[in-house]
Amino acid sequence: MNGTVVNKRVLMLNQNYEPLTICSARRAIVLLFSGKAEMIAPADGLRIRTVSTSYALPSVVRLWQYRKVPFKSIMLTRKNIIIRDGNRCQYCGSPRGPMTVDHVIPKTMGGKETWTNLVCACAKCNNRKGDRTPEQVNMKLLKRPTRPSYIMFIQRDREISEQWRPYLFIDSSIGGATT
Repeated sequence: MNGTVVNKRVLMLNQNYEPLTICSARRAIVLLFSGKAEMIAPADGLRIRTVSTSYALPSVVRLWQYRKVPFKSIMLTRKNIIIRDGNRCQYCGSPRGPMTVDHVIPKTMGGKETWTNLVCACAKCNNRKGDRTPEQVNMKLLKRPTRPSYIMFIQRDREISEQWRPYLFIDSSIGGATT
């Protein structure tokens, strides 16, 4: 098997069409040939070839049996805070410049390293706010920070295949998540 083709990303759905994870095409192919999954959507024009035949490469597969999946928590990292906030400053809304992570309630005032206390901020706003609360410097958050879900992170992936959009509740006409 061609290494680049089998390393393509495939959306794996549970039996009830709930998104489970993103796996490699190699793993999806093994699930298909072992009878544990079915192909829902092929990857556009991509095929894997054997000596005697060729098969469409999967883009979306669905497991035949329902799998109870434990809650997948997203690690609290600088990169994940910036991804959650769409690479936009949560004070001014700017997507420009180097982004930093700001403690809404500063550590010196008892602020914790949590999803609900960390936001993406441009260097200008972070310097303006300094070691104070947003209220103290008359700044407002554009949205309240929350703990993200695993599906939200898949939705924000910049390399989402068109075939994945219906299963991730993304409207392809507007390019964003539907409500």
